[in-house]
Amino acid sequence: MLRNNLIDAIRLPFRKDKALYRSFYSIMGFYPHDIRPYRVALLHRSVSAKDAGGKPLNNERLEFLGDAILGATVGDVVFHHFEQDQEGFLTNARSKIVQRETLGRIAEQLGLNRLIHSNSQGNGHNSYMAGNALEALVGAIYLDRGYDYCMRFLERRILGELINIDKIAHKEMNFKSRMLEFCQKHHLKLEFQLIDEQRDKKGAPYFRSKVIVEGIDLGQGKGYSKKESHQQASKNALNNLRNNRRLYNSFVQKDKGKKANESDKHHTPTSET
Repeated sequence: MLRNNLIDAIRLPFRKDKALYRSFYSIMGFYPHDIRPYRVALLHRSVSAKDAGGKPLNNERLEFLGDAILGATVGDVVFHHFEQDQEGFLTNARSKIVQRETLGRIAEQLGLNRLIHSNSQGNGHNSYMAGNALEALVGAIYLDRGYDYCMRFLERRILGELINIDKIAHKEMNFKSRMLEFCQKHHLKLEFQLIDEQRDKKGAPYFRSKVIVEGIDLGQGKGYSKKESHQQASKNALNNLRNNRRLYNSFVQKDKGKKANESDKHHTPTSET
């Protein structure tokens, strides 16, 4: 690999788009052999580009390929890193690493988001677009260099420098599930209500939602999907419960009161004769 990089560095002055080659080197740690799939990886569908045959040209096909390769490489790393853990933990760990929020953050740390070609009007949320481009980049690496280079990029550049695999694997991400579990455990009425739908400065729609428990507005959140806004609202609601013991205890006591009432209803008093 070192020898290949040296040869690529020698060839660099004679290539077109030297700046693009250098950008990819700073991101990946090696130069592309065939720059074409990497260029496509940077094309968001909003630019409406076409190939020589008039077919739409964007990074969605590469994103599909990269998603599969990324899942396999992350699964490989997680399997060997957590030698004592079972299948359920490994599945959750992989899911947390390849989720859109994590991939978007990694893409921005790499500077990949600054290379994406898109129409700023009407495109999706930047973190989704950047995360999708990262998947497309993995697809381009696979087509250009093969699986071993994908693994090298992941292990050395991503997991070795940018994220802590142990921290992410053990981080609780599904706040909505935790909120549902809390309410089910204590027999509390839970509602997710949409507050409104707005648009950010670039015209991308985002949603604001709130969590209501037993008629109390417990937390609000926003996101670029209703699901994301529910997660953020649940996270804030759980923080409110954690920081407000009086509120937490009131829900617990309400549950006890409900149980006591149910017990009274089912108790049939005996009459004295």
